[in-house]
Amino acid sequence: MAIGEYGPEGKRRKQDAHGLVSFFREISDRYLPEEVAFLCIGTDRSTGDALGPLTGSRLREYGFPHVVGTLPSPCDADNLTKRIAEIPPELVVIAVDACLGPHAAVGYYFASGEPLHPARSIGRSLPAVGRYSLAAVVDASGPRPYRTLQTTPLYRVMGMAEAIAAAAASGFGLVR
Repeated sequence: MAIGEYGPEGKRRKQDAHGLVSFFREISDRYLPEEVAFLCIGTDRSTGDALGPLTGSRLREYGFPHVVGTLPSPCDADNLTKRIAEIPPELVVIAVDACLGPHAAVGYYFASGEPLHPARSIGRSLPAVGRYSLAAVVDASGPRPYRTLQTTPLYRVMGMAEAIAAAAASGFGLVR
């Protein structure tokens, strides 16, 4: 789960699904799909946190060559460091993760040209990841983040994962 705070004004941009295409188009202006690796963080054992593996699986289906974190092979807090080490250093990493946020932000995305800090909001100390990052607000934050992630509607998470993958494919010109 990504951070719940989004840093100083201007570092993270809140956007809806339509705004994601321009985020990925900006990246594709600098890099080809072969030069990027998507690091999709999460687990299929928690509905809310399944956003990463769902997104990764869809990115693979769209034809992105470098994707870490899919449903058959998730990238979660337990194996994150090992999975990061598998990414060739010449690739530009785009980190994708679910997060909790304010009620008004549920269903939105926070895109950034900075690294993502996985699990910070639940007190874990994991390495910051990504040259670019995308945090999807899958549910509202509350006193029990694990419980919230367990009870997040799967329909919402699947829709957000598809929106990210479709926007990436469109932004990089893999679909028209």
